[in-house]
Amino acid sequence: QVQLVESGGGLVQAGGSLRLSCTYFGSSSRGYGMGWFRQAPGKEREFVAAIIWSGGSTSYADSVKGRFTISRDNAKNTMYLQMNSLKPEDTAVYLCAAGTFFGSNASGYRYWGQGTQVTVSS
Repeated sequence: QVQLVESGGGLVQAGGSLRLSCTYFGSSSRGYGMGWFRQAPGKEREFVAAIIWSGGSTSYADSVKGRFTISRDNAKNTMYLQMNSLKPEDTAVYLCAAGTFFGSNASGYRYWGQGTQVTVSS
């Protein structure tokens, strides 16, 4: 069993930055790929970024490329999402996910956090 806890969300003005964290618990998490997804009210869950266990390979949605950076520190059991140049359309609940998978398909991830709200004001 793996538990995921997100933190770091909040309210920020357009053009600002936030760093989200996802701490994972559970010995079975070793080797897992992880990802960030987001869901805005009335919209489907959307892929944001993914990273493999070693951190050596990453993937991003086109909408966040060049603005967001995913990383992880397995010694701290934590994954990060550095978000720069935020836009109002980035407003959503951001969720982290983990599983024996790497990619943009949400169904490939077995474990999910509860999410953290990010609100970008114009």
